[in-house]
Amino acid sequence: MKDSRFFRRLVVTAILAWMALFAFGPNLLVLLASFGRASGTTFVEPGFSLHNYLRLLEPAYGRIMLSSLWLAGGVTLICLVCGYPFAAILARTRAPWRNALLLLVVIPFWTNSLVRTYAMIAILNANGIVNRLLLAMGLIDAPLPMMYSSGAVLAGLVYALLPFMVLPLYAALERLDQRYVEAARDLGATPARTFARVIVPLTMPGIVSGCMLVFLPALGMFYVPDVLGGAKGMLLGNFIRDQFLTSRNWPFGSAASVAMTLVMGLMLLLYWKSNVRLSRREWI
Repeated sequence: MKDSRFFRRLVVTAILAWMALFAFGPNLLVLLASFGRASGTTFVEPGFSLHNYLRLLEPAYGRIMLSSLWLAGGVTLICLVCGYPFAAILARTRAPWRNALLLLVVIPFWTNSLVRTYAMIAILNANGIVNRLLLAMGLIDAPLPMMYSSGAVLAGLVYALLPFMVLPLYAALERLDQRYVEAARDLGATPARTFARVIVPLTMPGIVSGCMLVFLPALGMFYVPDVLGGAKGMLLGNFIRDQFLTSRNWPFGSAASVAMTLVMGLMLLLYWKSNVRLSRREWI
C-alpha cells in the first residue's frame, strides 16, 4: 500500500514539475516580457509598463484582431454546416461502415498539418486538380486564380480543422436517445421542427465543443495564411510571429500573445458556462 502511494505521489509530482517547467514557466515569461520594452541587445528590457497593451488598442492592430476573429468565426461556421450532416450520417451507419468512415476522419491526423497545407497547393493552383477538372468538364475557359486569396486561406483552415468538428458532433449524436425523436414525431412535429427543438438542443454540448476546438486553433494557425494566402493579409498569428522573428519586438509580440490567450480564455469560460447550463437543463 505504501509503495502504491509513493508511486502515485511520484507520478503526480513529476507531472506537476513538467507542467510548471514547460507550460507555466514559458507563459509566465511571456507575461513578464509583455510589460517590458524592446532592446537591441537583450531583446527585452525589464520593467513594468502598459505601453505594449495600449498599442494594441490602435485601429491598425484592432483591425488585425477583428479580421482574425471574423476568419475564425467563418471557418467555425463552415465546419459546423459541413460536419453536422456527416456526423449524423456517421452516427446512423452500421458498425463495419462506421469504422471505415471514422478511419477516414482520423487519417488526416496521421500527417502533419503543415504538410497537408502544402498539399492544398496541388489542389488549388493554376495547374491543380480543381482547375484541371473544371477545364476538362468545359465549365471554364482559363484556370481560376484560387491561390493566394482569402478563399484559399478559408479552404485550407476548413480542411485542416474539419475533423475537430466532426468527432465531437459524432460523439453527441451517437449518444442521442432516438426515443425523443420518435416522441416528437408522434406528437406531430415536422422534421425541421424536430431537428430545431429536439436534436439540436440535445446535441448542443457536441456543437459547443466542436466550435471551440475549431475556433481557437484557427486564431493562431499562422502558416496557413502564409502558404495559401501569400502573406497578403495580416492575421493575429502572423502578426505575433513577425513581432518575434522579423521585427524583434518581443515585448509587443508578448502583449499580443497575452491578448490572444485572454480571448481564448474568455471563449473557454463561455464554453464552461454553457456546459453548466446544459447540464442543469438535463437535470430539470
